[in-house]
Parts: sequence; structure tokens; C-alpha cells
Amino acid sequence: MNVVESRLTGPVRVVGVGLLGTSIALGLRARGVDVILSDASPTNVSIAIDYGAGRGATDGDEPQIVVVCVPPDVTASVIVRELSAYPRAVVTDVASVKKPILDAVIAAGGDVTRYVGSHPLAGREKGGPMSGRADLFLGRPWVVAGHDGISYQTAGAVDDLILDLGATLVEMSAEEHDASVALVSHAPQVVSTLMARRLAGAPDAAVNLAGQGLRDVTRIASSDPELWVQILGANAAPVVSVLEEFRADLDRFIAALADPVAPGSRRSIAEELAGGNAGVARIPGKHGLARRYASIVVMVDDKPGELARLFAEIGEIGVNLEDLRLEHSPGAPIGLAEIAVLPEAVERLTAALADRGWRIAG
Repeated sequence: MNVVESRLTGPVRVVGVGLLGTSIALGLRARGVDVILSDASPTNVSIAIDYGAGRGATDGDEPQIVVVCVPPDVTASVIVRELSAYPRAVVTDVASVKKPILDAVIAAGGDVTRYVGSHPLAGREKGGPMSGRADLFLGRPWVVAGHDGISYQTAGAVDDLILDLGATLVEMSAEEHDASVALVSHAPQVVSTLMARRLAGAPDAAVNLAGQGLRDVTRIASSDPELWVQILGANAAPVVSVLEEFRADLDRFIAALADPVAPGSRRSIAEELAGGNAGVARIPGKHGLARRYASIVVMVDDKPGELARLFAEIGEIGVNLEDLRLEHSPGAPIGLAEIAVLPEAVERLTAALADRGWRIAG
């Protein structure tokens, strides 16, 4: 296997080998970088080593950069410890809040001339070293929250780390980052969770009617409660601000829907729905590109190998599959595969799949 040259010279010390830490380590190892693994759990370290993510720490280690990948409530203390233990290393972290951690490092006397926070906007529903993937960060935004205490030259090692892992470097202040993730990540987690909570006591007959829309809305509600208590607590003020505005929107919608035949109610509802369309249109597409895709829905028989055959034939037709959604009701003999492609490919793909015997919904 050819090893792609790395910008980093290494070694890189990764502290915390959960999903993000192990994925960082695997991505760097794929580029031939010497990776040192550390975790409060020796078992996690052993698993990550077995997966090829790196090696254990030794007394003579002199890392070029330390990446702290631990829960938010201990991130600052671990950063301070690593700054002290490795006085020649640049230290970064991947926690999803930045300003409280920077403030805590400064308050603890940490050497912030060698510390800069960062945050990869990537993840999976599963955690732990066994969930790590070398390609987890490809094309994903990765924020560097610079501050006045560190020079651009020193922070360059963190930029190199991000680029080596195939992520897209985004520069923000810590305050700007925290306000941004409150809107696009933390508040959505709350909304998804509260919607999913409505299902806990719902009749089975209602839950069995669930389609892709409900699955989309509640997908992230299965996230780890313990971790999210820490994240939301650390970024509470910006999240509260977003949720207060959301509550005002919801109150306005409820008022209109409570009397839908009243003058102006339908217009109000329509404007709220149109506002949602406008918001969705601003979400970047695949790999951060601001482009919209068109979709076709293919009926797929519920039997082994059919989905794989569909994917293979789309490839043979020469169309790139940009995104995919699957919907399958319990007991149904078919599933629905919503295939997202570039708008100019829709007609050709639809005709070619129909010629091969696929049934196109609608």
C-alpha cells in the first residue's frame, strides 16, 4: 500500500482513544506518522493498538503535537497536564466547546503560547476505539479557534494535522465557534431529543407508522446522555439563546395553528414553512459545497443483495450517488431508496434504471 506523505513530522500523541481519538490516529498512521496512544483505560489503548492506530507511550517520547480527545469536563485539566509534561509540543483539543476550555486553561496557568483549541465537525452515533475510521474527517469542517496568545507559526502544526486528515480548515474565534455550534449542533440535539421523547409513551400503532421524516428528525436523539450533559452545560448560554428564539417561533406557529381558519393564520403558517425551506437551502451539500441535488426514489425488493445490485448498476450507468436515504416499513415486501444525484443526471439515471427493470416510485 502506498503511503501518502504527511505534512507533520511527528510523533503525534493522542490522549483519549474513543471515536475521535482513534480516528485521528488511524488517519495519521495511514500517512506513516508515528502515533502515541494514551487513555485512562488501558483496555482502550490495547484495542486501538490492535486496530493499528499507533503504539503505547514510552518515557522518551517527544511529540511534535498533542491532541486531547477526552470528555469536555476534564479537557482543560488534561491540556494543562500535557503542556507541562511536553514543553516542546503544541497542544490542541477536539472538544465541541472552545471558550470555556480556553478560559480554564488560562486560569490554571497553562502555557497558552503552545495551546490552540480545535473542533472537527464529524462523528458517528457509535463511540469507542472500535468505531474509529481513518476517513472520518474527509471533507468535513474542522475549526481552529485561534487566540492572541499563540503565534501563527506555532499553531501551524494544528493546521497541518487537519490537512493531513483531509478535513477543511475553518478559522474562528472561540466565541464565534461556540455561538455557531449552538445553532447547528447543540440546539438541534435538544430539539431532536424532545421530539423523540414524545415517542416513549406513544401507542405501538402510532410508532409503527413512522417513516423517514421521523427517523431524520430523531436520528441524533440516540446520542450519549452523559456526554451531552457536559456539552450543553459547557455551552449553556449560546444554546439557551437559540432555544429561546426557537420557542418564540414555536409559540407563533402554535397560535396560528390553534385557529387555522382565522384571518391571517394560513398565511402565517405558510410563511413559517417557507422560512424553513429557505433555511434548508443554506445547508451546504456534500463536501461543504453549496449545491442542491435532485432525487429519484427506487423500489427495492426486500431480499438479500438487491441494494448492492442497485448501487453497482448506478455505478455502471456512470452516475455518482451523492446521498442516500432508505425507508422500509416492518413487514413490507419492498423498501424505498431515495437516491440523490446532480440534477442533470436525473433523467438519464431514471431511464437507465427503468431499462434494467427497476421500478421508480412516482
